[in-house]
Amino acid sequence: MNKDVLAQKEAKVNALAEKMEAASSIVLVEYRGLTVAEATELRRNLRAEDVDFEVCKNAVSRRAAEKLGYDDFSKVLVGPNALAFGKDPVAPARVLAKFAKDHEKLVLKTGIVDGKMVDEDVIKQLSALPNKEGMLARFASTLNAPVIKFAMTVKALAEAKENGTVKEAAAEDAPATPAEEAPAEAAAE
Repeated sequence: MNKDVLAQKEAKVNALAEKMEAASSIVLVEYRGLTVAEATELRRNLRAEDVDFEVCKNAVSRRAAEKLGYDDFSKVLVGPNALAFGKDPVAPARVLAKFAKDHEKLVLKTGIVDGKMVDEDVIKQLSALPNKEGMLARFASTLNAPVIKFAMTVKALAEAKENGTVKEAAAEDAPATPAEEAPAEAAAE
């Protein structure tokens, strides 16, 4: 082969390896049978979530994956494949799994999430998670829940005290002291 051709191929492998290394998650799909309109819709959905979608030759994908130490990745590189690269670990899986539900010709194969190989089942589990902002919002609400409950309790006590119902409620709910229990025991004997 010509040295220029080899240099071009090596440059493609290096570029793909760099892209794979920079991505937080990668999902490999088989797109055989999708129409042009469906593929365009898929690319639009992925672009909206800041996910790159690239059709690569299997040989280039295989060499790039092996260069990064993902030897098992090459086992599934059969047929027309495409790679989805995301900065968000969940976004590629979420968009592709949602699209695959409506378009059975799109097949989820495998992926790499935070440097670890995952199978189709893990990709489907990841697709059920919200994006990074959604996870942070859930985490923040979990942290705020005790504070909010405490504030609501203090407010309810303050309002009850203003209405004069705190004394009655406190007296009814207060546990008996040992001094109050002693006369009851003496009377029983």
